[in-house]
Amino acid sequence: MDRAFARRAWLVVPAASLVPALLDAGQMWVKQALDDAPTTDWGSVIFQGMEWLFLGALTPIAFYLARRFPLDRERWPRALAAHGLGALVLCIAWASLGIALGRSLDHWVAQGRLDEAYFNWLLTSVPWSVFMYFTVLGCVYAFVYFDQAREREVQAAVLGAQLADARLGALRMQLHPHFLFNSLHTVSVLVREQNARAASRMLGLLGDVLRRVLRSDRPHEIPLAEELRFVEQYLAVEQMRFPDRLRVAWAVDDEARAALVPDMLLQPLVENAIRHGAAKRAGATRLEVAARVEHGVLRVSVRDEGEDGAGEPPGDAAGEGVGLSNTRERLRTMYGAAASLTLTPTAAGGMAASVELPFRAGAQ
Repeated sequence: MDRAFARRAWLVVPAASLVPALLDAGQMWVKQALDDAPTTDWGSVIFQGMEWLFLGALTPIAFYLARRFPLDRERWPRALAAHGLGALVLCIAWASLGIALGRSLDHWVAQGRLDEAYFNWLLTSVPWSVFMYFTVLGCVYAFVYFDQAREREVQAAVLGAQLADARLGALRMQLHPHFLFNSLHTVSVLVREQNARAASRMLGLLGDVLRRVLRSDRPHEIPLAEELRFVEQYLAVEQMRFPDRLRVAWAVDDEARAALVPDMLLQPLVENAIRHGAAKRAGATRLEVAARVEHGVLRVSVRDEGEDGAGEPPGDAAGEGVGLSNTRERLRTMYGAAASLTLTPTAAGGMAASVELPFRAGAQ
């Protein structure tokens, strides 16, 4: 049980008994007034109110025993016996306080022989004392089970977040070697073509790109503006490979630049557009990167179109390539059904990769 709650309950429940005490005392006073009694029997009024205050002062017994004897499968007989004894103690204590108060106020409950009065008042107190004890006990147990369920939900949420974080980290680590392999392949092509100057320049650009890619402390979400700057660097590398065949166009709204997107969201889409577009065409390829926000949804697309209409669908015979399947899995892990990745053929013989995800603004 939460200690702060236990401390408050030990004070709140007895304090709450003040309400029925005032109501019961007020009812007795009004009853006497309506009966046209010549004088008010203040002893009866005080007795009615003090009985509730005594009961409130004794309810911490139930709180104490509830904490000491939790109701579980293994120890329920022991807990049941302890609470039966606790109810009996509360009953005896409440009856004893009532008789003592009745004696001091000369109230009818304590008139006559003390042993008879005590026994009769004890029998009268049993139903209420047992009822109040187990009512308070039930409330305590209900809160305990609610608190435990809430803790389990929090733990499940934390474990789920940790699992998702580990899954995203594994997916990103899978993407990095794939990116590195393709980039080094581009350098090897230039070396085979004996274009040393372009290969040297590309190695310099690759150093900047890989320095950013291989950082392990990067967040899973970054502003789209930062992702676009990275894609610009990556496209600068690819344009060295296809200087006359790759043309890049940008259509990004200012509002979309502030949107949070998964780290390395666009690079696999751009890579697939080049690999299955520009690399397969003899003529020029126009590659367009677009982003806009509509009705709380961020829509990002990468489209390639060729002058000769040539090209091939992204992916391989086994399905989508590493980049696209990885991106789809990351979107599913991070956003569930709220995000999607679709591939659509274009009229000019290319493909359009479109991503939709919930818009959340971050710092640019």
